[in-house]
Amino acid sequence: MQNASCVNTVSGLRTEPFAGDDLTRDDFLGGAVQLWQPKDGYRAGVDPVLLAASIPAQAGETVLELGCGGGAAMACLATRVPGITCTGVEMQPAYAALAQRNLDDNGLEGIVHCADLANLPMAVRSQRFDHVIANPPYFEDFRAVAARSKERAVSRSGALPLEKWVSVASKRLKPGGVATFIQRADRLPELMSAFFGCLGALELWPIHPRSARPARLVLLRGRKERRAAFIAHPPLVLHRGESHEKDADSYTETISKVLRSSHALPFPVENHRSPQRRRR
Repeated sequence: MQNASCVNTVSGLRTEPFAGDDLTRDDFLGGAVQLWQPKDGYRAGVDPVLLAASIPAQAGETVLELGCGGGAAMACLATRVPGITCTGVEMQPAYAALAQRNLDDNGLEGIVHCADLANLPMAVRSQRFDHVIANPPYFEDFRAVAARSKERAVSRSGALPLEKWVSVASKRLKPGGVATFIQRADRLPELMSAFFGCLGALELWPIHPRSARPARLVLLRGRKERRAAFIAHPPLVLHRGESHEKDADSYTETISKVLRSSHALPFPVENHRSPQRRRR
């Protein structure tokens, strides 16, 4: 077991560890992952699970998560792909410690650093990773609605723009490495602009709550030092039917498998064919 390394404590964030009575232990991936989560604060939903399921990691590879919170995405990914090594960065000390505990208690290999993205520890800056993943704060500060707790507010809005998140991700990738972000659809223009600035071979996968409703989330992927035409994939639909009709599970078969087992959610495959030259 390793302890979370706290190299930078930001004033105003939750620094004291969560007490036992402050936490619940919740099943993810049908119980394959059990995560400690605060009763009052940021609690993982489907977003980190979808992000983790979409990562094309293989045994022996390294993964860095920026802003890892309580470690849900890392834990789900490392459970689905045994043999990867995870590194997390989280600015709130209490959540960094919680993420480390969640990795350790699930028997997963990794270390979590308590640090700001703008001041990463040398242990992270000295490495290059096969994958960098992130679930950045969803709301810009001027549009954020007040959250019930300070630490949840930090998870919902952030001081760093998405451009900085993507720049950090790009710098930490190996050549050919993959960065994958999940973000609100209304912030896609900002996210796309940041990706185009430092990554190539971009792929967009919009996530719709239902087939007849607009996208609420997007998955965006890019590769370090790679070039290829931009791809906008057909939408990923979470729920069956056009509207919520009753209090019952309405996830599609694919999404249900992802949420309840170690089922991968690979990006759709695009067949690229070079145009044939016309004979003269």
